[in-house]
Amino acid sequence: MMQVLLIDDERAIRRALREILEFEGCVVEEAENGAQALEKLKTHTYELIFSDIKMPQMDGLELLDQILALGIESPVIMISGHGTVETAVGAIKKGAFDFIEKPLDLNRILVLLRQVKDRNLLVQETKQLKQVVKKIKGSAIIGESPEIEAIKTMIEKVAPSDARVLITGGNGTGKELVARSLHELSTRVKMPFIEVNCAAIPAELIESELFGHEKGAFTSAIKDRKGKFELASGGTLFLDEIGDMSLTAQAKVLRALQENVIQRVGGEKDLKVDCRVLAATNKDLRSEINAGRFREDLFHRLAVILIHVPALNERRSDIPLLVNHFLKLVCQDHGIAQKTIDIAAVQALQALNWTGNIRELRNIIERLVILSDQCITANDVQRYANPNH
Repeated sequence: MMQVLLIDDERAIRRALREILEFEGCVVEEAENGAQALEKLKTHTYELIFSDIKMPQMDGLELLDQILALGIESPVIMISGHGTVETAVGAIKKGAFDFIEKPLDLNRILVLLRQVKDRNLLVQETKQLKQVVKKIKGSAIIGESPEIEAIKTMIEKVAPSDARVLITGGNGTGKELVARSLHELSTRVKMPFIEVNCAAIPAELIESELFGHEKGAFTSAIKDRKGKFELASGGTLFLDEIGDMSLTAQAKVLRALQENVIQRVGGEKDLKVDCRVLAATNKDLRSEINAGRFREDLFHRLAVILIHVPALNERRSDIPLLVNHFLKLVCQDHGIAQKTIDIAAVQALQALNWTGNIRELRNIIERLVILSDQCITANDVQRYANPNH
């Protein structure tokens, strides 16, 4: 329902306009003058504002200036009983969405409502698109090594499908980045990306986390709660560190993948879910299967497509690109003037043994930015790199 603010010193006009808007399903608030309207606008967001032009103390055009000065993006439709072409043009030039005259024309108001709804929908879609672009830029997989180029090609091929993907690789290699890239380049990009770290959730809570629970299912279940499968419906569910999931939870995940239905903990009703499942692990699942800790049938359900993310030690040629990328990000995050790094320092970083992979490299770049002078040198790397090196 559209939230609308009416500003007019004539009660009869407010009442007439309110009736029209409420009949069209809008939620309406009123203000008698500009000052009262400004107080409401400081604490509440409206999707549409109607404002009279001729009002005591502060007229509508002055109010429009104040609205724009506050950075309020809501469309403003100006109303006047003394309308002239000059007034209408002046209001629109200032930033009004449109201009209508008294007596109010029902058809004109209905047309404007439709235009505002279309405009607001377009604005929202544009914002979402900008967020997507920002995410893609911010989460771009950095590297030009053959191993990384192969992963990028695989992502481009696989992302548009709904195929399940199992992402393998050591801690800190960037498995989540691969999962996010798959989501962001898919047809589900406007829907949620929900991540579950299976290793971080106690075994007794993982089922409730994934499938939700009904009120009274256990002591602390004071109300119904949706699980991650439901929350991700329409989008993507990323099961990180799936090798740490209990066998009981694995059985329920298998059913969800086979039948696209789940049951909440304590519930008996089957709930349809539609989410693409991506999984990641730092474990050798074949060894886990042989040891009886992972279900082979679940492995085959998850591993329709396999993507292995190499360790940083296996892609040292990418380190200069990664260093420059993290150098820029860290300086921005800390509000520090952009620092530089000399070639010898980059070479020193390439020579280190990266047991913690990309995550470790980022942490060391952050340390170097904070502790080094304007130009990071090889001596800085020797002094401030992780002692384990």
